[in-house]
Amino acid sequence: MPPSGLSPLGPGAGAFPPRTRPARGRVGTQGVSSLSTAILTGQPVPGSSLEGDLRSLGFDVRLAGEAGDAETLLAAVPADQRVAVVDARFVGHLHALRLGLTDPRFAASALPGAVSVQPEARRALTRAVARESSASGGLAVATDNLAERLTAALDADGVAVFRPELGTLVATVPTDPQERNEARQAVSAVDDEAVRLRSAVKARDGFFTTYCISPYSRYIARWCARRGLTPNQVTTASLLTALIAAGCAATGTRAGFVAAGLLLLFSFVLDCTDGQLARYSLQYSTLGAWLDATFDRAKEYAYYAGLALGAARGGDDVWALALGAMILQTCRHVVDFSFNEANHDATANTSPTAALSDKLDSVGWTVWVRRMIVLPIGERWAMIAVLTALTTPRITFYALLAGCAFAATYTTAGRVLRSLTRKARRTDRAAQALADLADSGPIAEAVASGPVRRAKARAWSAPLWAALGTVILLVDVSFRPFGNWQLIVGALVYAACAGRAVARPLKGPLDWLVPPLFRAAEYLTVLILAARSEVNGALPAAFGLVAAVAYHHYDTVYRIRGNAGAPPHWLVRAIGGHEGRTLLVTVLAVLLTAAQFKVALTALAVAVALLVLVESIRFWVSSGAPAVHDEGEPA
Repeated sequence: MPPSGLSPLGPGAGAFPPRTRPARGRVGTQGVSSLSTAILTGQPVPGSSLEGDLRSLGFDVRLAGEAGDAETLLAAVPADQRVAVVDARFVGHLHALRLGLTDPRFAASALPGAVSVQPEARRALTRAVARESSASGGLAVATDNLAERLTAALDADGVAVFRPELGTLVATVPTDPQERNEARQAVSAVDDEAVRLRSAVKARDGFFTTYCISPYSRYIARWCARRGLTPNQVTTASLLTALIAAGCAATGTRAGFVAAGLLLLFSFVLDCTDGQLARYSLQYSTLGAWLDATFDRAKEYAYYAGLALGAARGGDDVWALALGAMILQTCRHVVDFSFNEANHDATANTSPTAALSDKLDSVGWTVWVRRMIVLPIGERWAMIAVLTALTTPRITFYALLAGCAFAATYTTAGRVLRSLTRKARRTDRAAQALADLADSGPIAEAVASGPVRRAKARAWSAPLWAALGTVILLVDVSFRPFGNWQLIVGALVYAACAGRAVARPLKGPLDWLVPPLFRAAEYLTVLILAARSEVNGALPAAFGLVAAVAYHHYDTVYRIRGNAGAPPHWLVRAIGGHEGRTLLVTVLAVLLTAAQFKVALTALAVAVALLVLVESIRFWVSSGAPAVHDEGEPA
């Protein structure tokens, strides 16, 4: 008997209905949209399950015996529908058809004997079919390998045609009965469902996730798919679970801490499940991309706040530690984002350090050691959950800060070495991405567009100016008395240095350090001034302000990853840019009393949060928003 979900004649009856998700995001219902048409070209093969497979994927199947018929049928399909052209002789796995014909992320996709286009590529397909029909004179023989010829025509027309990596899956067009029989045997020899489950898991993940979560979370993903649950629903469940965990931690009781640790782990299981469900069912969507990009940070930082509230109930004030942990974690992420954006399309992108890293990865156990010491989300959440249940919030934050600091030092040092030894030429796109990540406001822009633009710049000048401004600012707010007017001078010097740092395109070997230096300067200034105000409630207000600004910075990252550019310029100017907000917070610390400063921080946090959230939601639910997806391993 063939494996479950396969018919003896090929893929077919009994296969589980598909699902769908756009860029770690997601599309509507099971399989492709009901508004999809598959045109079968050539004479149907007796005993083939192809037509049934296509219908199970949500296609309305129509038969075209001749090339002219294909042109007529294509013209009859509404312009807003997906269309697939499939050779009637096709033999292969149902999941191969799913991967090649229903992925919503791509305008055109193909596999042997089949091609599929979304509305944006319909005109190119129509031209290709018309040329085929005209060249053949409507002869039936012209349908032989029509799908392959159409795919080649799309390539020639400049359409980006996605071809999925099928791995052990079968997708072929046999030309005679013997080849067809061999293909069907090959289909029966591979468990389609096992491949689909394996493909749902990301190829590169942390040790804890790979060995402690994914072995069973993939089955939870399949359970969700069979019951019609969407990845967005699972993502929302993960967020709610984490918020309940934060609420349990806020009780400040031992039972609450134990429950919080367990719920945090369960939230992480759901966090893995939503991505696996998306890959299992190809449910990618714009909304899902936004939810996935933001909810992980919201869950973790809300949990930090819950721990701080719980500690306060027991008489221990750890708000500074909670805010410090959020700042450190956010700066780590900005280092990751900046380095990757600076180098993802660089030319001559090699270095001896990278070669050594690749060599270490070839030794099995070193891969897992290196992935664990950077404290990825799985290991980090497991550590937080265990320490919450067994110790105190203060010990939890101490361990978190120490682990994240070591991980940040390790990864940043390695990237600096790579950058110094790599003979890479940064592209204009990379320089623009770094400029967007810098989040420069009106003051820095004014400085950058002034006489300093004409000054001679060296390769190291941008990170040196950013580091100089950061050091001056942080020393100033750390050692001058709270409310001293000279604090404003330090903030103005920082703003001037920030403008000098971005006066030229950020194409130097270490220019990717500029955005994380700016993040550290702004966030730590808020933390230090709130702590030095010595008024109850100032640090929670500072936590809220940094959280709101950090959301803006994460939103910027995911827009850039989706090739949509930075948030609109009016938003960056409205919230002041990093140097404007830093100067404003410093001015407030000088002009207001400590109690008034707390109120001002709260008001500023609310204002920034409202502005960035409204614009972010508008962008991510708009039709033009990109879908950013973390791929699973090839099937």
